[in-house]
Amino acid sequence: MFRGLILGILLTVLLITGVVYLYFSTGRAPMATKAPAMPFESKLAKLGLHAYLDKLPHPEPQVPADEANLLHGAKIYKENCAVCHGFPGEEKSAIAKGMYPTPPQLFHGTGVTDDEAWESYWKVENGIRMSGMPGFKDALSETQIWQATVLVKNADKISEAVKKELTAGASTPMEMAMPPSNPAPKKR
Repeated sequence: MFRGLILGILLTVLLITGVVYLYFSTGRAPMATKAPAMPFESKLAKLGLHAYLDKLPHPEPQVPADEANLLHGAKIYKENCAVCHGFPGEEKSAIAKGMYPTPPQLFHGTGVTDDEAWESYWKVENGIRMSGMPGFKDALSETQIWQATVLVKNADKISEAVKKELTAGASTPMEMAMPPSNPAPKKR
């Protein structure tokens, strides 16, 4: 009886593994960003991310959410984050519209203002697999990551000066992502 149970469990695991392998290897898994989600894709991704984050330490922000740090955070955000996560009062960029999962627009609605700062810090520092969110650990200093984090944590409370810094010279996120185009040569 016990031997049959073990054999049944083993065969079930092998069958599930085989079905998943065939699903991917035969091209049935949706790979385009506009394709419907795979079964349980969103639920499993969120489950895994939250289970992982729950095991981590929960440090307090290493910079205060004062005007100076929010202004520095705005500059960092504008240069590194806005092309995917948007600006206050602006529509999504073409890049954000073409991503799956869709990156949250951090200055529209709740964004991440309801997340703990340490969680946003971890996401900026390390990135999130299979989401398009890169890690900035090698590109930004710890202070810079905290400055960007306190900015998005307080996105619903930023001053007009910070909003102005965010939108100054970067009203179109696509311009930031694309190289300048060369004008067509003049005909003679």
